[in-house]
Amino acid sequence: MEQKQLDDMSLCTQTLGALFSYDPSDPRVSRLIELFSTSEWLTEWPLTAHYDCQRINQLFQGDTKQSETLKEAYERLFIGPNALPAPPWGSVYLDKENVLFGISTLELRAWLRNNQINIELNANEPEDHVGLLFLLTAWVIQNKPELLNDLLEIHFLPWVYRYLEKMQLQSGNNFYEATALLATETLKYLQKEAQLTPVNKELYL
Repeated sequence: MEQKQLDDMSLCTQTLGALFSYDPSDPRVSRLIELFSTSEWLTEWPLTAHYDCQRINQLFQGDTKQSETLKEAYERLFIGPNALPAPPWGSVYLDKENVLFGISTLELRAWLRNNQINIELNANEPEDHVGLLFLLTAWVIQNKPELLNDLLEIHFLPWVYRYLEKMQLQSGNNFYEATALLATETLKYLQKEAQLTPVNKELYL
């Protein structure tokens, strides 16, 4: 991939990482939510020529009469207290017991350690959270691009499409449905341009 493409992908994955990571009221993401809630984002998103962003924008600008507020949807999708309809951790999909901190999480942790990548985590937070992996993708693109293929082919792409599919179906709010679709199209574009072949792993959810 050319440097311009890498820079574009870093911006996009960093943005998606924030949307999947933070409470809608968090200052780190509230400005992004405001941007996507208007069509203004289309002038700033670098990949509008590569997939159907107009269809995604229609969801972002969708009917305001929704089953949940954005805050309610975020809490149901990412916090609980009930079982999460689309768990955002890789090992839930890759482990037969659908557990956190499964073997795939430990493999990712070892990969990070072996490549001298230190990430800040909250207490007892698995490394394979979807938002964290989007942010990590952006960081790797900018700092260790030679590791990008391994990160995506082994640790992210094998399960993330299933997660995003479930999130679209369970979103409860057009904003998160649109975010999941935008993430799907962005990763498909990255996979194509970087000629990635995800490792074939059995999914259990």
